[in-house]
Amino acid sequence: MHHHSPTFELKAFVCPHCGVLAGQTWSYNIHCHYHYLQPNGSSHPAMYDLGNTAAAKCSNCQNFTLWLYGNMIYPYKGNVEMANPDLPKQVLSDYNEAVDVANLSAKSAAALLRLALFKLCAHLVGKDYSMDEYIEHLIKRGLPKELVNGLYKVHCIGPNAVAPGVIDSDDKLEMAFALFSFINSICDCFITQPRRIHESINNLPK
Repeated sequence: MHHHSPTFELKAFVCPHCGVLAGQTWSYNIHCHYHYLQPNGSSHPAMYDLGNTAAAKCSNCQNFTLWLYGNMIYPYKGNVEMANPDLPKQVLSDYNEAVDVANLSAKSAAALLRLALFKLCAHLVGKDYSMDEYIEHLIKRGLPKELVNGLYKVHCIGPNAVAPGVIDSDDKLEMAFALFSFINSICDCFITQPRRIHESINNLPK
């Protein structure tokens, strides 16, 4: 599962409005038009330029994303990868809470996502283990090496691992984005794909 997240000045990304990977047309000349009231009660039109701002127009749905200092401010959580609907309920709750806060506090989102990952692994393995032990079990069941390497880099396993649910002051938004992707990928590997295979088998003629 690959997510082309909205990124400043990227020519194409998944539009947060329509959900389609589409080309984006960028504009850096944004003007604000408004009316202000004068002391005599009449209104007067005025205009000013918005500095350090940009807008990207989706070629598919024609809606806009708005950016300030290179960060998307509208829609404020549209650059976050949405949850795989096959995630277990208790994992989905933490994931969606992380979606809500990611652009406000990357550190909080990363802490929630490490907790969500721990719950997902517990759901898949079915026993009470440490995070490193969960991953060892999943490796034996086919967890891709690339994902294992990614989990090391986001400090979920290994000597520099951060405990699930604990705030790490060094976490940045890129760390949270990677965690969103890894959780969805693990769910896809061990829940979504087996479900689809099972459904296909059940649909075969008897």
